[in-house]
Amino acid sequence: MLKGSIPQCIGNLTSMIYRKKTQVSITPGEPSYFEWYEQDVSQIIKGREDHYTRNLKLVSNVDLSNNNLSGPFPKGITRLTALRGLNLSHNHLSGEIPTTIGDMKLLESLDFSHDQFSGSIPSTMSSLTFLSYLNLSYNNLSGPIPQGNQFLTLNIDLSIYARNKFLCGAPLTNHCDAGNRDKRGDDDDDGKHDRAEKWWFYFVVALGFVTGFWVFIGVLLLKKGWRHVYFKCIDEGMHKINVTLGRELARLKKRFKGNPVD
Repeated sequence: MLKGSIPQCIGNLTSMIYRKKTQVSITPGEPSYFEWYEQDVSQIIKGREDHYTRNLKLVSNVDLSNNNLSGPFPKGITRLTALRGLNLSHNHLSGEIPTTIGDMKLLESLDFSHDQFSGSIPSTMSSLTFLSYLNLSYNNLSGPIPQGNQFLTLNIDLSIYARNKFLCGAPLTNHCDAGNRDKRGDDDDDGKHDRAEKWWFYFVVALGFVTGFWVFIGVLLLKKGWRHVYFKCIDEGMHKINVTLGRELARLKKRFKGNPVD
């Protein structure tokens, strides 16, 4: 199982960037290079698992699903314009889907489900005219769903947008607010602002208490006359409290004994 972030240099796989017609010359009696190239590989494309045993040179898909990958969307991967399938599902990838996803004109299958992508669905995805399979379910996407082109066909299946509660617009039943505001972003910003204000309030109160306490102690230490007056007031106050409590206790004792209180 892979973990960590996807390196941006993944976009340097030049064989997946350019579409070239390569002429291969095979001399009779000599073994072909492609006869040596035999491997086994399984890929999940368009929601189904395909198993390849030969001719891997024909495979133009990237399947990194069901791993422990994290971090932002690897923007470099959008340079692989010859890709026909891209599967990053069931990971912990986050951040926004870049608008350059629209440069991958040959994509037929795109699966970003069960990740943590946020932000809006790029409108450039509507230019992926070969796209026949899309799954964006179980993310934190928000805003309006792109319209037109392939989305007219893909939007028949609402499950591809499942568990993205802040998505809006057709084909979903919840309508977008004026200006297509990102509700999720607004809610998160408000929450962060409230928490910041609360901690700032606590800090100011604590700082004021500590400052006032030490200023008071400093005055008592530096001003001998004030110190005497302060402790004299404390003594007098305690004496008055003791006298008052004594009188009240005596009055209560008389009341319990049934003696009238003057």
